[in-house]
Amino acid sequence: MSLLGATMLVAGNIIGTGIFLLPVTMATVGSVSIYGWVIATLGAGALGLVFAKLGELKPVLGGPYVYAKDALGPYIGFQTNAVYWLANWMGNVAIAVSTTGYLAAFIPWMGHRPGSTVGTIGVIWLLTVVNMIGPKFVGRFETWTLSLALIPILGIATVGWFWFEPSLFKEAWNVTGKSDFHAASRAASIALWAFMGIESAAVSATNIENPRRNVPIATLAGLALSAVVYVSCSTVIMGLIPNAELQQSHAPFAEAGARIFGGVALLAVAICAVAKTAGALGGWMLVVAESSQAAAQDGMFPKIFGHVDRRGVPVRGLILVSVLMTAVVLLTLQPNLSNQFDAIVNLAVILVVLPYLYSAVALWQVCYQQKVPAKTMRAAIVIGLAAATYCLWAIYGADSETTRGAMILVLVTVPIFPFFIRSMRAATERKAAELAGSAVAQ
Repeated sequence: MSLLGATMLVAGNIIGTGIFLLPVTMATVGSVSIYGWVIATLGAGALGLVFAKLGELKPVLGGPYVYAKDALGPYIGFQTNAVYWLANWMGNVAIAVSTTGYLAAFIPWMGHRPGSTVGTIGVIWLLTVVNMIGPKFVGRFETWTLSLALIPILGIATVGWFWFEPSLFKEAWNVTGKSDFHAASRAASIALWAFMGIESAAVSATNIENPRRNVPIATLAGLALSAVVYVSCSTVIMGLIPNAELQQSHAPFAEAGARIFGGVALLAVAICAVAKTAGALGGWMLVVAESSQAAAQDGMFPKIFGHVDRRGVPVRGLILVSVLMTAVVLLTLQPNLSNQFDAIVNLAVILVVLPYLYSAVALWQVCYQQKVPAKTMRAAIVIGLAAATYCLWAIYGADSETTRGAMILVLVTVPIFPFFIRSMRAATERKAAELAGSAVAQ
């Protein structure tokens, strides 16, 4: 991918994971969530700097998994890959749910079961086929869909202020029944979902031109674009749609567009939303496939995920993950799409915190190993601490029942790890032999 393609991959993955349905989840907190967005943006900025620097100093296929393995050892690397893989493909289900929610503007049958279930499964398998074409096509697909989606997003974020009603915003300030601090912390945790994808360029570093230069630029540029879009749009929508209605919406951007521009806008925004969420799903499938491919090649994941076709696409891994995503769609059935989205997002957020936390720590080791200047090392320590603090805050603000379930999934990796020790050693010996053979040839 070019620099533009990599930047759009980052921005597209970030924006696509939340922009079109996340306002519904934030509505369960209230407009006090604006503080959560500020905290999340600062935390995501720290994470962005972590991955930008890691991408510059150590561009590798696999991103967070490789950083954790090299810095904290084989088990943490195994755990990171398992958790990151699980969080991301489950998160992909939420993106597919978003796509279906906006498709319901054209096909009302998809707004409720069983149509929503059929639509979500169909979206998953359509984007699986897109990914089988190859990463270059996915990059172009992301660029096209993000460009299309920015039209209604930026339109509502700017023109929407002329229809903004301060009274609606104030009435829905805090609907949690708890303190503003607790509500803001909850919003900051939810918002971590919005910024998932900040590591996309680092994960796909080996598929990006001139990664040492382009990965850091793409990471920070993608984050900056996403942060502006998220904060402005989330605030505007809470001043356009009453909180009770927003909590039950399955297409908040389309409804906001209809209130501003009329009924025709509902369909226009829905078209762009479908394209954007589909593009994001395609990009995230690529990230998940490449992360698990790197782990499988190191013996830390089933071999099926490391198998690639003649174009280098891990087709078998893609198909297996799509089967699992289909199963999650069926296992998380809810009365409406917004409830299903919330249930999946809450679990995915907690799971993805660990890989981010380990990456922040890994930055220190990479800087130490590469003997960076003292000034750079001090900056890395500050950035890593800021990123780690945000990750821990996100856990604090999460729902307790969801946190417990996520921790159980993490602990399951402990008894599973021994079954991969032999394949890990074999992969290490194979790579050592390949390096020795290469040295002899030279």
